[in-house]
Amino acid sequence: MTTDTAHITHASFVTLPVSDQDRALRFYTEVLGFEVTVDRDMPPGRWLQVAPRGAQTVFTLSGPGMGGFAPGSTQGIMLLTTDVDADCARLAEAGVAVQGPDELPWGRMASFRDPDGNGLMLLTEKEGF
Repeated sequence: MTTDTAHITHASFVTLPVSDQDRALRFYTEVLGFEVTVDRDMPPGRWLQVAPRGAQTVFTLSGPGMGGFAPGSTQGIMLLTTDVDADCARLAEAGVAVQGPDELPWGRMASFRDPDGNGLMLLTEKEGF
């Protein structure tokens, strides 16, 4: 066992299993406002990544054949926002079912699912929490 501390700096990517990469791409870019960071064909399929502008961690929209992931199986992804109410209104306008936002001790939080059922949450943190 080593006494050194870990040298991990951040998560590189989070896999979001999807059944249709083009549909997922439209959702994450047009509805959530993410940017495409990588879009290339690679064996065994298309390597497609999106992220909020300036984020260190990206989301890999993993299509059929890309690892044995089941579409909709990823849950609990927390996205921080400066205005959860405005983002919830924008999601609702786009036809996304949103639960919340609710006032909680740590901030205002809402939840929603992408077109494949992957579960995401939005949080505006309470200052000083």
